[in-house]
Amino acid sequence: MSDTQVAEPLAEPAAEPTGLNRWALRIEYDGTGYLGWQKQNDGTSIQGLIEAAASKLVRNRPVPSITAGRTDAGVHAAGMVIHLDFPDDAPVDARQIRDGMGYHLKPHRVVVLETAKVGPEWNARFSATWRSYRYTILNRPARPGLMENRVWHIKRPLDVDLMQQAANHLLGPHDFTSFRAVACQARSPIRTLDVLNIHRDGELVMIDTKARSFLHHQVRNMAGTLMMIGSRQWPVEKIIEILEAKDRCAAGQTAPPEGLCLMDVGYPDDPFNRS
Repeated sequence: MSDTQVAEPLAEPAAEPTGLNRWALRIEYDGTGYLGWQKQNDGTSIQGLIEAAASKLVRNRPVPSITAGRTDAGVHAAGMVIHLDFPDDAPVDARQIRDGMGYHLKPHRVVVLETAKVGPEWNARFSATWRSYRYTILNRPARPGLMENRVWHIKRPLDVDLMQQAANHLLGPHDFTSFRAVACQARSPIRTLDVLNIHRDGELVMIDTKARSFLHHQVRNMAGTLMMIGSRQWPVEKIIEILEAKDRCAAGQTAPPEGLCLMDVGYPDDPFNRS
């Protein structure tokens, strides 16, 4: 099962393997046409591409990966963080990983932005303390041309002030059952939203959110509901009823995957030393 958002870190990571050379990578990708992050039996996944490119740097030996969050088919990433375990008897450096993998990833729309050596205890998933996502809506009568596969096209005018008023009710800890996918495997529906901001930039309406972790389809389901309120099909107060219902059928549609992008992942000690 591939999650649109990161699965909850309910268990401690398994004992770390020995004899490995662990590197953190920050990557970006256009998810159009791919099956999402997780390797599948059929079709092309981001994980499959990454591991194949890394393997070519060490004479086709396997290089396993762990991600901070799995993305569904069609979802993009501007700052996904992963870690790779290279064999320690096949040393690689930061430039070799970035440029070498960049070469082997061509012509796919997957790029290694940064690399950093980390210790064996560091884990892209379990060491992360927050993830941020942006959902983008193109709000105009004309369909997208340049931004096709990167936005959700909504013709009806959206009132971002109404959307923000509704979004404010979702901040903090809540039972997000109404906003989780029916197939979500998380043991608890409780999540804490630290940020949920809506703003307009011309014809674009952007929904920015940040939390330690998200339920499967949570951001896309919130976007579908906020669209209904912004288009005045539902009143702002409807969001309270939806939360209290704890029923997926009470909320709006699942917004399409192409509007969603994982923007960044945070760590107590940023391995990339970004200020």
